[in-house]
Amino acid sequence: MQTPPATDTARPAAAPAPRWRDWLPAAMAVDGRERLRVVLGALLGILAAGLLAHALLPAGGSLPWLVAPIGASAVLVFGAPSSPFAHPWAVLGGNTLSALAGMACVQLLGEGPATAAVAVALAIAVMFSARCLHPPGGACALLVALGGVAQPEFALPVLLDSLLLVAAGIAYNRATGRLYPPRPAPAPAAQLARRSFTDADLDAVLGRYNQVLDVSREELAELLEQAQVQAWRRRAGQLRCVDVMSTEPVSVSFGTPLQEAWALLRRHRVKSLPVVDRARRIAGIVTLADFMREAGVDAQHGWAQRLRDWLRPTPTSHSDKPETVGQIMTRQVRVVSAERPIGELLPLFAGTGHHHVPVIDHERRLVGIITQSDVVRALARLE
Repeated sequence: MQTPPATDTARPAAAPAPRWRDWLPAAMAVDGRERLRVVLGALLGILAAGLLAHALLPAGGSLPWLVAPIGASAVLVFGAPSSPFAHPWAVLGGNTLSALAGMACVQLLGEGPATAAVAVALAIAVMFSARCLHPPGGACALLVALGGVAQPEFALPVLLDSLLLVAAGIAYNRATGRLYPPRPAPAPAAQLARRSFTDADLDAVLGRYNQVLDVSREELAELLEQAQVQAWRRRAGQLRCVDVMSTEPVSVSFGTPLQEAWALLRRHRVKSLPVVDRARRIAGIVTLADFMREAGVDAQHGWAQRLRDWLRPTPTSHSDKPETVGQIMTRQVRVVSAERPIGELLPLFAGTGHHHVPVIDHERRLVGIITQSDVVRALARLE
């Protein structure tokens, strides 16, 4: 019997997306609440700037009380307050210096398309030099050039509107939980240690990129670090606590003498012992800190002999000090399920100070213990 020829059952490759889709903007990762915050901020900011400028500028004069580019500035101040383009100096200097650059071009070149082009180009050069690059500044220069404005006093409403908008932005952004202007604080040493890149690495990449970024260097580093943590959590989600925990942990019972529990801590070189009942369910945990606290000793000053005296059992039937583990243990114990992904333990170890957590099964019986070192080693193997 002749075998029929094999046929290719693979699906045909998907057709490439139409080129026109490249022109469509990507979806913005901003929820409805944040959008409402930005819209309301622009409304209140422009309203406040307009009302105050109208009251402060001379009545019946030729100067406008509100200039159009301020609307574009409001988009940055309220929509992207952490952007370098929205920094107070960028708003004040970018708008005002650009307006002055436009006036200078009108005085030297007169009116016309060439004047408008030179005004915008000069404004950009000035903003680069003054470290106040602000996109609406180009609109200020163009507005002045197209209007044939050559009077320096026109810079007054531009400066005033910018100043009032910045003041409104500071008040509104802080009232709604946004820091403006952003003041980057140096990252803690622990945070820097978690990064897989250094400040020098980031500077080198930005130098090669050689383009203006609409995000501050500090904010970019923070975003990259959060992406790194998210990647760790995703990869760590493939591992469960049962995969990395220490099995058959040393444990004690409620009635274990303190001297015996202390000997177990020293012998196994651990910092805590789970306390279990007869069904091996967690009843508490006893740590080195519990011993030191109850003995009233200071680890810095001759604690060894005092601790030994405190651990020695009382020979009589009555004692005025604790004698068993159950009398000094911590009853509120943080435990995790054996099936829990280790990625979910990162906030527990990083933010609460826990270094060792008992692991329980579906019947809440002790099956292991997981430490910060166990998680770190597991993550290192995933790199």
